[in-house]
Amino acid sequence: MNKVQVFEKEYTYIKNSKYRENLKKMVELLPDYFFEVAASSTGKYHPSFSLGEGGLVRHTKVAARMAYELYRTESVTGKFTDDEKDLMIFALILHDGLKHGREKSEYTVFDHPLVVCDYIRENRDKLTLSDSEIDFITNVISTHMGPWTSDYKGNEVLPAPSNKYQRFVHMCDFLASRKFLDIKFENNDIVE
Repeated sequence: MNKVQVFEKEYTYIKNSKYRENLKKMVELLPDYFFEVAASSTGKYHPSFSLGEGGLVRHTKVAARMAYELYRTESVTGKFTDDEKDLMIFALILHDGLKHGREKSEYTVFDHPLVVCDYIRENRDKLTLSDSEIDFITNVISTHMGPWTSDYKGNEVLPAPSNKYQRFVHMCDFLASRKFLDIKFENNDIVE
């Protein structure tokens, strides 16, 4: 499987060619399991389109599409710059990239937002992004879980969203995981 080709449609949401090319490099570095597993290991927290083989990819595509659609109206998104919009889609495509950890665990790794942020930083030498661009991406990924910041033992592990960029990325991820949404897919692509 060519990992990079999986998100061909989603790359078109990004205007800046530098960001598109860097995102492709990061997608290529994602573990194989990302392209195979369901978005929810229990089926409890995601709609049917994101369950089963390839479900995490479909969830990711919907989260990125939510952002792309919402960008069409400033009344929803505020005044994001084109680069901010691009970087948020970049982040949404990578936000669950290590959802089961660096080595595939059976279940979701609670601190996966931080794990994928570390992974991006560790691979910065393969990218042509500035420190501020890396910081922006990892900042919004780290808080994509929204208010769910405590692990199953009650330990505060993740930061909560505190700015408009973090809240927007969380909102797109949150909407993509709502069970009442029924997004149609054909060959792992959203049906228009």
